[in-house]
Amino acid sequence: MEKHTLVLLNHWHDEDGSGPFYCPDCASVEGFLRYAPDIENHINVIRVDFQRPRQQIIDLVGSSNQGSPVLVFAHGATVPLAAKTSLETGRAFVTEVFDICDCLAREFGCVRPHP
Repeated sequence: MEKHTLVLLNHWHDEDGSGPFYCPDCASVEGFLRYAPDIENHINVIRVDFQRPRQQIIDLVGSSNQGSPVLVFAHGATVPLAAKTSLETGRAFVTEVFDICDCLAREFGCVRPHP
């Protein structure tokens, strides 16, 4: 059975050598995963480099949706109202930190973000 895929960014240095930097939104999702570490046994987690193009994200949701974090739902999964659908691949996905954490928490019955 196909699993959902969560894509997060690795830390990086800019071309001018400044950094290292991290994505605050990805760090928030990484923090959520520390509260609910078992989730990583049930989904695919991919960490990609900051520089574009981000081919692994393009393959999932198309070149116009290269932002991260992104949770891409398995084919045939029930998706929340907050989900968008890629015009390029037809895959459903969410990009907002709260939505990502809430979707995972509800699906796997673990700690949820406080509203």
